[in-house]
Amino acid sequence: MQVLFKSRDPHATALRDLTERRVRFAFRRMGGLVPRAEVQFSDENGPRGGIDKRCQLELRTHGAGSVVISSVSSDWRTALDHVLARAARLLMRLWHKGHDARRLRQRPAGPDF
Repeated sequence: MQVLFKSRDPHATALRDLTERRVRFAFRRMGGLVPRAEVQFSDENGPRGGIDKRCQLELRTHGAGSVVISSVSSDWRTALDHVLARAARLLMRLWHKGHDARRLRQRPAGPDF
């Protein structure tokens, strides 16, 4: 899995290694579904503080196209954790939906009663 990290804030760039490890850990079982993940951190209103740290995750998936999920929190670590949790739930839903559809297509045609 290719993980891209983007941020203009110097405090967020210190989280580069942690972010890459967390993304790889969150999608370790779904690596075949997600060949590329792009994480972008931004500070909405600069040094004024508050709940303004945005984490945006874009996943390029096989079958579902591009999926974008974002979260805003008071710090980047919490925003990252929220985004990864939401993305994992979404990918599991997509995987189950595709898996169920494949299972239905594979059923042998039987006699109609």
